[in-house]
Amino acid sequence: MKITFGGLFLLAAFMACTGQPDTPPAVSSQLPLTGTWKLFRGTLIEKGDTAVTEYTKNTSFIKIINATHFAFLHHDLNGGKDSLAVFSSGGGRYTLVDSAYTERLEYCSAREWEGNDFHFTVTIRNDTLVQRGVEKIESAGINRINVEEYVRIKD
Repeated sequence: MKITFGGLFLLAAFMACTGQPDTPPAVSSQLPLTGTWKLFRGTLIEKGDTAVTEYTKNTSFIKIINATHFAFLHHDLNGGKDSLAVFSSGGGRYTLVDSAYTERLEYCSAREWEGNDFHFTVTIRNDTLVQRGVEKIESAGINRINVEEYVRIKD
């Protein structure tokens, strides 16, 4: 039996097309955290005082999360033209193990916050993400509970 080069090539091509992938696709048991989130309420509890900020009237704050990094952007809705002008941003790497979410703030417009880790517990129900934890920066005298409530921005 004589096999030609062309026949051998076709046989090899056919076998390559029908083979199983070398590794099975990854299945994640993690929370569906990736995406763009809009902050609608923030609660800070510090030294027994509670301050609630609604982020739907005068400012806008979004957090963008991909597979390895997060970034946030916050600005006023008046174009920075009055006494309520604000702009802040930051980002870095994060880890997520079950509901334990830790941000490593590598970049921040408030530079004294850079290089700190912030540990949170996250929950997601429908399109709402709640992030709760302690923000502590000894050098800046910051030690407070922070609860942030986000809604997922849909495509």
